[in-house]
Amino acid sequence: MSVWHAIEKQLQDVLGEPVRLSAPQRVGGGSINQSCRVTSGQQSWFVKLNRAERLDMFVAEAEGLKALGEAGALRIPQPLCWGEDGQQAWLVMESLELGGSGDAVALAEGLAGVHRIRSAHFGWHRDNTIGSTPQINTQESDWLTFWREHRLAFQLQLAAQKGAASRTLNTGEQVLAHLPVLLDGHDPVASLLHGDLWSGNYAFTRDGLPTIFDPAVYFGDRETDLAMTELFGGFSRDFYAAYQNAWPLDSGYPLRKTLYNLYHVLNHFNLFGGGYLSQAQGMMESLLSEL
Repeated sequence: MSVWHAIEKQLQDVLGEPVRLSAPQRVGGGSINQSCRVTSGQQSWFVKLNRAERLDMFVAEAEGLKALGEAGALRIPQPLCWGEDGQQAWLVMESLELGGSGDAVALAEGLAGVHRIRSAHFGWHRDNTIGSTPQINTQESDWLTFWREHRLAFQLQLAAQKGAASRTLNTGEQVLAHLPVLLDGHDPVASLLHGDLWSGNYAFTRDGLPTIFDPAVYFGDRETDLAMTELFGGFSRDFYAAYQNAWPLDSGYPLRKTLYNLYHVLNHFNLFGGGYLSQAQGMMESLLSEL
């Protein structure tokens, strides 16, 4: 049985009605999964495919989408089903019609609404992935401990395995050692986060509703989401002004922005290599120069 027959059968079980899938139409834009859109009658779904052993990545993504959707603050594509057939794993979710023009203020206010969902602990009930890299979400009561151990230290360990220069690794150890000074008593609430909020992971639907997708969900400092929006650009001045109006950021954010984006730049080195290591080195030297 082909993977599409298996998905068709699973959709029938979930929906409780006959499903006859059209030929899949490839959708570009992702570098990790194969993405397709399929239809049956007037219904359509977005399907991600990967190797069978990556099923847990899809299960975690489905749980993240559900958590974001339950916040009720933004239009989130909801997962329907997931599974694997021994060869391929899949995640089937609602297909949203994207490409409309939308209101950056609504996006910002919706994101602030997501961030208002709180937890007593930093982390999440399970690990997931950031890109294809494992993201460790062991729960901690202290933000400094969580960010040091499960974000920066973990990425530096991976960088060492990828052959990062000892100079960079030593600089990273200095950043870890000085983290209490760099955070300077910053004690955020544990907010629900998208976790991977760059410009490619938000859009507006055809009817103008803001949506976010491809999450790497956990509970943490909301500033980490805001910081990543600035890493690769794509968010407007109106977005930042509206977020500040909805929930002003604490003083000291410009320094923490570099500290938080260091995680993503190190991850990009671990995924893609190249010049990301020198970028990380420059960021760490900039942080240490503030001591």
